[in-house]
Amino acid sequence: MKRISRRDFLRTAGIGLTSIVAQQFLSACGVRPSEDNPMPTAPNEVNFLQTATPFSPIQDQSTSTSVPTTETPYPYLVVSRGTQPEEMVRQGVKVLGGMERFMKPGADVIIKPNICVPYNSYEYAATTNPWVVGALVKICLEAGAKRVRVMDYPFGGSGEECYRTSGIEEQVTAAGGSMEVMHPIKYVDKQIIGALRLKKVAVYQDILNADLLINVPIAKDHGLARLTLGLKNLMGTIQKREKIHVSFESSLVDLATLVRPQLTIIDAIRTLMANGPTGGSLSDVKIQNTLIISPDIVAADSYATSLFGMTPHHIPYIIKAAERGLGKADLSGLKIQEINANA
Repeated sequence: MKRISRRDFLRTAGIGLTSIVAQQFLSACGVRPSEDNPMPTAPNEVNFLQTATPFSPIQDQSTSTSVPTTETPYPYLVVSRGTQPEEMVRQGVKVLGGMERFMKPGADVIIKPNICVPYNSYEYAATTNPWVVGALVKICLEAGAKRVRVMDYPFGGSGEECYRTSGIEEQVTAAGGSMEVMHPIKYVDKQIIGALRLKKVAVYQDILNADLLINVPIAKDHGLARLTLGLKNLMGTIQKREKIHVSFESSLVDLATLVRPQLTIIDAIRTLMANGPTGGSLSDVKIQNTLIISPDIVAADSYATSLFGMTPHHIPYIIKAAERGLGKADLSGLKIQEINANA
C-alpha cells in the first residue's frame, strides 16, 4: 500500500468527514507465538512534528468527555522503534513519565491485549506480541502494583486455549502476572450515559473497577472495519459484541465513553496488512518494529493509520470518537516524540 507523506497525513488527519455507516464486522484477533523472538531489523520511518499537550487519566463515566488541557513536560504520544520488545516498551513508557505516572503503589492493574482464536502463532500478526505484554507486567510490578492480570474475551475457542496458543500466557506468568479467563458471572449490565446507539451493555466488571487499565491491541487489517486498533480492541471487554455491529461506528464510540483505558500501547512490531483479523499467511505480514504509546486512545489510533498508508479520515470510528471528545484525531499540534530503543 502506498505510503503517505508526513505533510499529507497531518493535513488530512484534521479533516472532518461524514461517517460511512459500517455493516456487520468481526471481532479482532487470533494467533499463536513461538518461544524464540525473531524480531525484525529495520524500523519503518514515519516522522511527525510536535508541540505539547498533557494527560490526566479519565476514569469516571460522563456525558461530557474531553482530552486533557493542562500542560505537562511529557510528550502527548511516543513512537518507540527497535528490535527488542521489552526495551521498546520500557523506554517508551519512561519517556511518557514512567508507569508511576499512571498508577500508585498497590494498584490493581488489568492489561487488555488482543487474543481471540486458538490457531497460528504471533508471527502471523493477529494477536498482540507476547513479549510486549510480558514487559508491561514487569514494569507495573516494578512500579508497585499489587497484582497484574491479563485478559481478553476470545471469539473462537476457550480462553485457556487461546491464552496458551498465543504465547502470552507463558510470558505473563514468567513476568509475575496472571492470566484471567473472563467468566460470564463477572459481567454486569451498564447503562451508557449519553449513548447515541449502544444504550446498555454487559461489561466485565473488574475492567471497570481496575485502578489502571492498559489497552494493548495489535495493529492489523480488518475485513469490514478496515483496521483493528485501540478503540476496536475495547470490544473484547463486553459480552454479546454483536450488539455493536448494528450502527457499528456509533456503538463502538459509545462503548469507549464507558471503558476508558488510561494508557494505550499499539503493537505494530508485526502488522497484518491484509486478510485480517485472523490472517494465516506470512505474506500478509509487514515488519514495522514500532510501538505507539499514549494516554489518548484516539491519538494512538490516528497515528497508527499511517502505518497502513491511511489517515484517520479513512476510519470513521476514529473521527467519531474525536468528535465526541474522546481524544485527538488531528495530530498536527501535538508533541510526538520518536525514540530508537536500540540506541
